[in-house]
Amino acid sequence: MAKKSKEARVQVILECTEQKASGVPGMSRYITTKNRKNTPERLELKKYNPYLKKYTIHKEIK
Repeated sequence: MAKKSKEARVQVILECTEQKASGVPGMSRYITTKNRKNTPERLELKKYNPYLKKYTIHKEIK
């Protein structure tokens, strides 16, 4: 019987942090993958927000 292994690469959702505070309707979200072994902490990237029409910081959500 083969043993079950946890996959290192997982899919994560990134959500804009500035848009929540500004009150603009809509939500900017991106889906990407990360290696859980190399980056155990939450991912934080600068991505384009089409609602605000500028680059903002997007943080990983659960």
